[in-house]
Amino acid sequence: MSQLVFDEKLSRQLEANYSRRDFQRRRRLVEDALSARSGERILDVGCGPGFYVSALLDVVGPTGSVIGIDISADMVAMATKRCEGHHNVAFHQAPATKLPLDDSSFDAALSIQVLEFVSDVDAALAELHRVLRPGGRLVVWDVDWSTVSWHSDRPDRMSHVLRAWDNHLSHPYLPRTLASRLKSAGFEGVAFEAHPFTTLEYDHESYAVSILPAIARYVAGQDGITQEEATSWASEQAGLGESGRFFFTCLQFSFNATRR
Repeated sequence: MSQLVFDEKLSRQLEANYSRRDFQRRRRLVEDALSARSGERILDVGCGPGFYVSALLDVVGPTGSVIGIDISADMVAMATKRCEGHHNVAFHQAPATKLPLDDSSFDAALSIQVLEFVSDVDAALAELHRVLRPGGRLVVWDVDWSTVSWHSDRPDRMSHVLRAWDNHLSHPYLPRTLASRLKSAGFEGVAFEAHPFTTLEYDHESYAVSILPAIARYVAGQDGITQEEATSWASEQAGLGESGRFFFTCLQFSFNATRR
């Protein structure tokens, strides 16, 4: 298995994706689930290019603060630049399993499509539990990649590409076990919602087309897939869009929990 490496190129692609419609929709859903309030201290684990942190700074106001954590130096640099001019924000480069933060120091935390990349999910949840104050709120969002339904005139090749893509992270089906993991980590009031992301068009504002270049780059050389095959797979999807036959759907899951 070879996970995605969030180098500068991929970080820039992710930053571009975060400005697109489906990613904005997800951000609104996450913000509603978190229900941040003025004056709160909030933690974003796996903050990426800092879009959530920037939005949350406006909510918590000058009496609150937001901390962003990411394992990628490129992501931390982007997030820092995005939040320039705010005195009440800080970023740290660190893994989700070893947060450089004090116990019981946050009112709320979020981790958006991050834990599926973390080998030791239980250790990461234990860290989130540790840094939240009693009664602190947590929102975790991840994808069950087995829910992807993606049309192709070559279904065998599509299945092969999706199997290879599963290797880009540690837990491609994490939502199936996340509720029990949260409870074991000491959280209560665990609840979740499933959100479909679907499109019938080859739309660059959609989740599917946004992630398609990253998939094509990753699967080339994985599981016997050649660069030519990966390029042909991506080109077919554009062709299906031109003929009005594009179809994609997947389920993304938002989990809410509270620290006991």
